[in-house]
Parts: sequence; C-alpha cells; structure tokens
Amino acid sequence: MSNKILRIGIIGVTGRGEDLRRWFHQPKKRAVVAGGADISLKALEEFKKIMGPDVFITTNYKELLKRKDIDAIVITSPDFTHEEYTIAALKAKKHVYLEKPMAITTEGCDRVLKAWKASGVKLMVGFNMRHMALFKLMKKIIDSGKIGDIKAAWVRHFVGFGGHFYFHDWHGTRKNTYSLLLQKGSHDIDMIHYLTGSYAKKVSAFGSLDFFGGNKSNNLRCPDCKIRKTCLEADYSRINKCCFRKEVDVEDNSEVIMELENGIKATYLQCHFAPEYFRNYTLIGTKGRIENLNDGDTVIVKLRQNYRFMDKVKEIKYKVKTGKGNHFGADSIIVEDFLDYLLKGKKPVSTALAGRMSVAVGCTATDSIRSGGKMLKIKKAPKGFK
Repeated sequence: MSNKILRIGIIGVTGRGEDLRRWFHQPKKRAVVAGGADISLKALEEFKKIMGPDVFITTNYKELLKRKDIDAIVITSPDFTHEEYTIAALKAKKHVYLEKPMAITTEGCDRVLKAWKASGVKLMVGFNMRHMALFKLMKKIIDSGKIGDIKAAWVRHFVGFGGHFYFHDWHGTRKNTYSLLLQKGSHDIDMIHYLTGSYAKKVSAFGSLDFFGGNKSNNLRCPDCKIRKTCLEADYSRINKCCFRKEVDVEDNSEVIMELENGIKATYLQCHFAPEYFRNYTLIGTKGRIENLNDGDTVIVKLRQNYRFMDKVKEIKYKVKTGKGNHFGADSIIVEDFLDYLLKGKKPVSTALAGRMSVAVGCTATDSIRSGGKMLKIKKAPKGFK
C-alpha cells in the first residue's frame, strides 16, 4: 500500500474539516480529498468550488461511505455525531481519522473501540497537541529523566474568547457536548496522560456556569441584538447565537483533581472567560520542575539544589521553533502521522485508547461536578487495547 495515493472523504467540511482538508489534499504525493459530506448544502457547494468539479459531495454521509473509491474517512463533524459516524465508517471497512473527542460518553467510546476491533481497518484519534514542537520537547526532557520521576502536575487553561469558540453555537449545551471537559478539556487531559506516561484512575471535580448562559432567547443572534455595539461577546461570524441564551448549560469554570495510575497527583483548571488565551503546564519531579510559559515557544526547567543555595536554583530555558500553520504547525504533522499509519503501518502518536481515556476522565470529572464533587473512579477500558 506504500505507493498508493489514498482517496480521502471528509464528513463535516467546515471548521476543523476545512483546516485538515488543506493538508490531506496533496495531489501527486500520498493522498487526495475525493469526497465530502455535510448537512449544509451551501458548505458543500463551497467545498466543491474549492476542490474542483470531480469531487463527490452529499448531504447523506452514508452515501459517502458506500463509495468504493474512498479509502479513508476523516470525521470532523460535531461531537455528538462522532460515535455514529465512526462506527458506520468502520463497518463500511473505511480507515478512520476521528477528530477528538471520540464520543460524548465513555460507553460510546467503548462501542467505537469494539467496532474498530471487529472491523480489520485502522482508527486514529486526532490530538494535535501531541504534535506541537513545544510539547514534544517537554516530553523528551521528561523522558530523559532530567527532572527525575514525575510526582505532580498542574495544568491551567485560560480560554480567552471562550464565548466565541464554545458558547455561540451547539457546543454550549450538554445534549451536544456533555461537557467542555470533553470538547476542550480532552486535549489537556490527554497531554497530562501523555507527558506523565500514565492514565488517571480517579477524579474529584468542582465547576459551574459562572459567566455565560442566562435568560436571553434561544433564538437571539448577535447581529439582531439591541446591545450588540456594547456587548464584549458580540460575534458577527456565522456562529452568532447569543452566548447568554437560556439553553446554555455546560460549565464554563471547572477544576479537576486527579490521581493517576502511577500515583502522580494532577490538577486541571479550565476557565472560559479569561481576558487572554493562555495554557500553562507545570510538572514537578524528584530532581526538578518543567513548565511552558505559553503555547508556543518557551520551556523552562528548574533543578533542585541544597536548601542552602535556594537563591541559586539552576534554570535552563529552551526556545522552541514552532511550525507554520494552525496549532503551531501540528496539523500538517498529524496528517502525515495518519498517512504513515495507513501506508507504512507505523503506529500513530495519537492512539484510539488515548482518545477513549481522555473522554472517560472528562465524563467522570463532569459526573463528579454534577454530584457535588464526589471522588469517582475511572471506568477501565475494554481489554485488548493499547
């Protein structure tokens, strides 16, 4: 299969689908985008205009799966469709690139895993942060033993402009996402697992809807709002439902405490109304500490000293060269990782089991929030998956 040009079909051609389409379509190389499915005919027409007259388009994803000239499916549709579409694609014997989260319930993830095992084809879950240069460097430093054995992790995610990303559309309701600890938090939960080399085994969490939501009509859109000129959250993109509407019911401020299988203690803060966008990882080991100063370009390592020299703690600063394109160059790399998986049999950096475990932790943490912060155990994955 190594010399074959793969033919890719995309379910969900806007948003994330549009991001990845640019990298999957590489005529005369390893893959071409040959088809697209979406519920929006307007989006499909624009997709065809960009991709050319020969591309297949349909508003029924099942028609895309029936095509024998499609080798692999990229699923970038809304979260609540992931389980259905992925299982259908696997049953149709199509290889699948599934954008995170795998599903919006732990049980849904387990059904996807079982369908994958029975299918004989390949499944990869997309976690682009595993492919960012900054986090690859942090992983390399941690695995080298430079800061010793990791014992504690602290992750803070300030989601600046969270209203724009998550509260003006379908993301803002539990029925569609269950929780933003799945949609947004799955990245960070997965990175805690990835950097420490261990999955969470139990969690306790607290959270609430502290800023968004409210008593505005579910039909109100920003361009029609009387206070649009003074509202800091006014959005004039195609995603423009009022973020203070009644139906919004997912938490916008959450704190999760975890114990991992290897005993590491970890905490995760996610806040969606921060003034700036900032993500900070701090991991403490028996020899020192590592942290990133922002998403992109700086990693700091501090090494332990005798208490008599505490004012002379050794600090090493690493500057990271980031890639071009979305997510600091990670999108192009994750596409190549998927193609290597299909064409060369190379194990992907982002695994299906990792996808399942990030959802399991996010769901369990959400259940803890909604039951008063109870300590809950993470349900183990079905046997036979690595």
